[in-house]
Amino acid sequence: MSAIGKIAYHLYFRPRSWFNNINKFGGLTNALKIENGRKVMVKASQDLFVDAPSTPTIDIYFLTGKKYWALTAFCMYSLAQVSTIPLKPVFIDDGSFDEDFIKKIKSQFPGCLIKLAAELELIISQKLPADKYPYLNKKRSTYPHIKKLIDVHIGSTGWKMVLDSDMLFFKPPIEMCNWLKAPEQPFFLYDLITSYHYSLALMEELAGDKINPNINVGAAGLKSENIDWDKLEYWVKILEEKEGTSYLLEQALTAMLVAGKEITIADKDDYIVMPDKNEVERPTAALHHYVDAAKEWYYKKAWKAII
Repeated sequence: MSAIGKIAYHLYFRPRSWFNNINKFGGLTNALKIENGRKVMVKASQDLFVDAPSTPTIDIYFLTGKKYWALTAFCMYSLAQVSTIPLKPVFIDDGSFDEDFIKKIKSQFPGCLIKLAAELELIISQKLPADKYPYLNKKRSTYPHIKKLIDVHIGSTGWKMVLDSDMLFFKPPIEMCNWLKAPEQPFFLYDLITSYHYSLALMEELAGDKINPNINVGAAGLKSENIDWDKLEYWVKILEEKEGTSYLLEQALTAMLVAGKEITIADKDDYIVMPDKNEVERPTAALHHYVDAAKEWYYKKAWKAII
């Protein structure tokens, strides 16, 4: 980030985000309670530890970094406690890893695999050169979410499950574990609302097939070699030219990749996107994905149940 960008962030965007949160969560007092809960959670995450499994494992992927590590650690720790199969976390560097941080990761999750930004940059320069894929390369530098597609799958083969960090597991996720053992088609969570930003008409015109309106990529299982990078390049260009930029671009692109295909969408009652306060206080589901307003209940209550 440039010096001007940093000044703009601290003088405008950061304060604006803070005031938006105050309004979103019902006032200053509650916003401060949520922030205090977040700070305590971050501190508690330092003590999480998962033994390295002694049996053959299945990889599970996270895009993460220093800013998100507490969430990632809680998510993987909670999954390890209830999984019916041995899992090996693969941590994809968002560009913030350094030597001390890598030591920290390995101390908490011995046996994990780390993919550093430097090695990923080399693969991307070979498989996704900027002169041929200018839009994907530009988005990768300005929109980190797209790394869940590019950095995880580029130059690779086979099925991969990528998890968002803002999730917790409370009982064995049988449906997910069964998929991990024998994946046959893409796997996603169920979103109660259509959350793509872009119009289904435009998405379907570009994809050439029907779009499933309820895909949530908090858990996204895709086969690397089935991703058409030429199509993604073109789709990004046209989507943004016609309907602007969006935080939800990666979710929209993923829905377009599987348009018209047989997919698995996890049981919406057992894998809950945006749980309410009652569900957080008395979990019945295997997984909670704390998007949007549900972040309040994550920081104030949910993570405490894990430890």
